[in-house]
Amino acid sequence: MTPSFELPLVIFTILSQQAIGLTLLYALRTAGRSARPEPSARIQWLASAGILALGLVVSLTHLGHPEGAPRAVIHLSTAWLSREALLFGLLVALMAVTGFLGAVRALVIAAAAAGLVALFVQGMVYAPPSFPAVNNALPFAFFLVTAIILGAGTASWFAPQDRQPFLRRILVGALVAGLLLFLISPCIWLSGGAIMRLTAVAYFASTLYWAHIGVGLILPLLVVLAVRRIPVWLPVLLLAGALCGRLVFYVDTVHSAVNLGGVY
Repeated sequence: MTPSFELPLVIFTILSQQAIGLTLLYALRTAGRSARPEPSARIQWLASAGILALGLVVSLTHLGHPEGAPRAVIHLSTAWLSREALLFGLLVALMAVTGFLGAVRALVIAAAAAGLVALFVQGMVYAPPSFPAVNNALPFAFFLVTAIILGAGTASWFAPQDRQPFLRRILVGALVAGLLLFLISPCIWLSGGAIMRLTAVAYFASTLYWAHIGVGLILPLLVVLAVRRIPVWLPVLLLAGALCGRLVFYVDTVHSAVNLGGVY
């Protein structure tokens, strides 16, 4: 969320939300079904753990001294960043254990719940008062929609054929919700204070913003509606679109210190 965005954090947030989305979609599509896990359950859960672990490793390159990463959890009582570091560390371990034990239902529910809590905490990390446009519930909403879109798309690689229509419906709903959310939010910012208006103008002027809308939301929605399934290549397109949207979030969300000392 600065002009010189941190690519490691962009990648970490995208990968962590993809992993959580996989977790949530597994819990949803197996709810109320027999206790027997899906044939690919172990692979999917280990893939989720691997994706999240990769994101955590990439995030360490953001630090000037990666060896000091364990100190990130020493301010749990006051810092959302410390809570995020601890929760995601525990979550990757929970995902791995769930995979190794064959997706035991109790662990599946625990991992899904922990994933939602981790998303909320991650949203709070990116909702500071110094960024008025997102000093609210929008980061959590952005992240949750991204998690469901990426989770539904990626889950199509693992889910059995009889659960593919369910994933398709979830993906269509999430894409429509995302389209409304990402189009309406900047319009609302236009009616806010000076910094919020600057953020809206920056978003609407950004090629990456429109790439996210077009490539990450509209095009996948049209494809899924036209072919009535999730093509095997579509999750890659969804990931590219989400990356564009996250770059906009980091680069074009305006800090309250902009033009400090000058006239807006």
